[in-house]
Amino acid sequence: MSASNGGGHGDREALKKRMLRMIAAQAAAVSAAVHLLWAWPRLGTAGDPRPYVFVLGGAFTVAVAVATLRAPEYRRLYALGAGTLAAFLLGYVGWYGAGAGSALADDPLAIVAKGAEVVGVVAFLALYRLAPPTSVVLDRRDDTASGEGSRADDDDFAGGGSNS
Repeated sequence: MSASNGGGHGDREALKKRMLRMIAAQAAAVSAAVHLLWAWPRLGTAGDPRPYVFVLGGAFTVAVAVATLRAPEYRRLYALGAGTLAAFLLGYVGWYGAGAGSALADDPLAIVAKGAEVVGVVAFLALYRLAPPTSVVLDRRDDTASGEGSRADDDDFAGGGSNS
């Protein structure tokens, strides 16, 4: 493979991953912000567990968004991000049942949250698909830290199911 082909593809791949990480983190942050905006004034009301769940879920979602931007590419982190946002989506449908569509239409904050969650789930799943298995990332990190890594080791992992 020539340097121009490998370098251009690698640059495009890195740019794609960087953009997807930003999109996923922003979508998670928007979802968390909307949940916190909804929950904060309702804390302390009896009988409704959602404010407490939303505060905890929002804080967790912010942590996942920060880790997505700061950590190496871990498939488990991306699965966690997609799962957290999907849980918000499914929880909404579970809470409202058959009336979820009409409840969504009547609540602009819910429209923003659900839109961000759909975008976030798609971005996190795309990141999951593009990232190497977590064990490969950990092995690379250990090899780099010990100074024992070689290009041949990295090439062995490049085609070995990193997109599966």
